This record gives sequence, C-alpha cells and structure tokens, in this order.
Amino acid sequence: MATDYDAPRKTDEELAEESLEELKARRNDELTATVDVDEADLAESIELPGADLSSEQLSVHVLPTQTDEFTCVKCFLVKHRTQLSRKTSAGFVCLDCD
Repeated sequence: MATDYDAPRKTDEELAEESLEELKARRNDELTATVDVDEADLAESIELPGADLSSEQLSVHVLPTQTDEFTCVKCFLVKHRTQLSRKTSAGFVCLDCD
C-alpha cells in the first residue's frame, strides 16, 4: 500500500473519533443481522435430565425380524446375516461380540 507522506497527519483524537464511529457502525450492522429469539420459546424446547415425561406418548412402528436378519444372543441387537459369526446352542452370535 502506498503512503502519501505529504498528506496532513491526523491527531490521536481524530483517529479515536474515527475508530469509535467505525465501531458504532459495525455494532449497528451486527444488531440487524441477529435473529430475535424469545427466551420463553427457547426454554420450552430444552429438555432437562430427569424431567417428568410420563404424560408424553410415543408412536413407533416396530417391524418383526426379517428373513435375512438375526438377533445376537450376547448384545441382543438385530443384525444382518452378513454379521453372523457363529451359531451356539443358545442362538446366533454376531461378529462384534465374538
């Protein structure tokens, strides 16, 4: 960046005033860009640990085990047949548990 050494120099007060004006302008720009969120609406969406959820109802559609799936007897997860490690007298064991 080129510097013009012949230009009149600004005093510290003038520099401080310019920087204050720039800061105020930036602050106003930032204020217009923020979203106004109501704290009451925000608080309703937050669930606290140990909250009483006894009045809530869940609706879940459960599918039965498919023909290409098995339930591991160690971790009790339903896995695809490609995850089958071995068959024991108790049932099937997956690769992760073996």
